[in-house]
Amino acid sequence: MSETANAERQAGKPSGFRLFRPILAGATLRERMVACLGALVGITLTGLICGFVFGQGPDIPLIVAPMGASAVLLFAVPASPLAQPWSIIGGNTISAFMGVLAARFIPDPVVAIGVGVSLAIAAMSLTRSLHPPGGAAALTALIGGPAVTSAGFLFPLFPVCVNSVILVALGIAFHKISRRNYPHVPVAAPVNTHGTADLPAPLRVGFRQEDVDAALVELHETLDIDRADLDRLLRQVELRALVRTQGDLTCAEIMSRDVVTIALDGSAERARELLIARNIRTLPVVDGAGRLLGTLGLRELTLHGERGIAQVMSEAQTTGPDEPVVALASSLTDGRTHAVVVVDGERRVLGIITQTDLLATLTRLLSAKSLALPGPIAA
Repeated sequence: MSETANAERQAGKPSGFRLFRPILAGATLRERMVACLGALVGITLTGLICGFVFGQGPDIPLIVAPMGASAVLLFAVPASPLAQPWSIIGGNTISAFMGVLAARFIPDPVVAIGVGVSLAIAAMSLTRSLHPPGGAAALTALIGGPAVTSAGFLFPLFPVCVNSVILVALGIAFHKISRRNYPHVPVAAPVNTHGTADLPAPLRVGFRQEDVDAALVELHETLDIDRADLDRLLRQVELRALVRTQGDLTCAEIMSRDVVTIALDGSAERARELLIARNIRTLPVVDGAGRLLGTLGLRELTLHGERGIAQVMSEAQTTGPDEPVVALASSLTDGRTHAVVVVDGERRVLGIITQTDLLATLTRLLSAKSLALPGPIAA
């Protein structure tokens, strides 16, 4: 490696083939392969439909072109607000209609092209269906040739709207296979589970929504990410930074090992006795081999006390013995989870960590950190 390239690497500057690294965060090879396969099937199908309706002529590439641009967003960045079903279907259809409208009433083709695309942007913005390939759909309506011109105002409906619906349906199927949610639904912000006006505990410290809004204004940028997803991302970054700096202590080191459990065939009355007598809030439910099946609390027993344990138990929050303790902060401060069960690879119960355990651990970490800080030297 040359001295210049080595200096650029040390300075964090791109050099050589590093410029061709993917620019999208979170992308994996498997997801990209699924995206390629989805685009292959989707675009082939739209081409076949166009060929069947309009004939196998030179106009087919222009008709399919906007769908190709939509496929890139749909299959490659399905979490983008610009790739959601309404954006694809509404954005393409509305934009094509704007293009047809401009072609019908503006005789000068150059002027019509500019007006058509600008009208498409305005219409998509007003209908909350902003979709970049919509600009291509508007242009296709203007320069698509005799096949598009003869279709007139039917062109936005068929093939544009129909093909957009087909692409969205394929996207839903492919992303289900790849185990990604589509349409993308942002995770709901934490709410106060006690029904009071106070902010949930995780939102009372650190940054707030107004801080994110102010930062976006200062950056003077429009980001292709949902507002709720951005908030979630930043909070996950905070958690990972905490784990990185305070992650030496593992769950196995602080967990309670003498765990009070109840068998799946136990009675609700016995579960209530254990919770009250042992002064605990979470009771793991296990099978005959000691594998975790769920958890019980007084809430479940109070609401559904007449039913069997299998019908009233809740899904357990779990972790591994080698996981950092501080990584449990988000789970144990969500207002619902009182304890996290530590399990092995076969879900056998190894221990349990409660909110009190986490609080005591964090207090000790903060105390140790404050003692390690240099202070004034006494005279």
